[in-house]
Amino acid sequence: MKSIKQLMDLTGRTALITGGAGYIGTAFCEALAEAGANIAVLDIATDRVQESASKLAATYSIKTLGLTVNLSDEAAIVAAPKKVKDELGSLDIVVNCAAFVGTSGLTGWVTPFEEQSVATWRAALETNLTACFALIQAATPFLRESGHGSVINIGSTYGVVGPDMSLYEGTAMGNPAAYAASKGGLTQLTRWLATTLAPNIRVNCISPGGIARGQDEKFVNRYKERTPMKRMGTEEDMKGALLYLASDLSAYVTGQNLLVDGGWTAW
Repeated sequence: MKSIKQLMDLTGRTALITGGAGYIGTAFCEALAEAGANIAVLDIATDRVQESASKLAATYSIKTLGLTVNLSDEAAIVAAPKKVKDELGSLDIVVNCAAFVGTSGLTGWVTPFEEQSVATWRAALETNLTACFALIQAATPFLRESGHGSVINIGSTYGVVGPDMSLYEGTAMGNPAAYAASKGGLTQLTRWLATTLAPNIRVNCISPGGIARGQDEKFVNRYKERTPMKRMGTEEDMKGALLYLASDLSAYVTGQNLLVDGGWTAW
């Protein structure tokens, strides 16, 4: 029987993380790199991608690759898995962490439902759901070849439950329908893929609760009061869940959605 240390060891494996230069993505890259994995950082900003890849290589003595990809570019998405395999030797883990958060300049995002635009809805689904489908599909041959392929999709509590809109009163924040629908779709895609790609590839989902990032104090206070753990989450809170699902610690786990939300959805 393997030890816990052996089960969590990712030495010789390669992980591709979308949104890998972002807040949560950076924490994910660090967690997998610390466990020994080589890391491909995929993000939209070239400078942050290369900086992240270089820092990971220097800190953890692993191989890294920086990929600048816009997730609305289908050709670039589907080309990424082969680039990772060619440059780093394998592709064993795919983490779909990148998400549309309304920074594209499109209107009709954080507005009342009647004013939310179809164009922004489509943009959110393109990044949060369609891009994940395309990337996993392109990665499937390499993950199957790996012998321990693992896909981890990053959902949201709001892909599972409806929003408590009272949290946002008196703030500039909101909770668009497209975000919830895209994350809910990603959770169901996880289940579908888990049953169709088994037994060679495991597919699971992590759904974070609210992550503290300098939000309006009124929102933060309400969120804390609404959460059994009485605080918002941090990027560090996500590391253990990711390592569990990426490694052989969860070798018999597939099709699951792990809610890392401080008990938010337990009420």
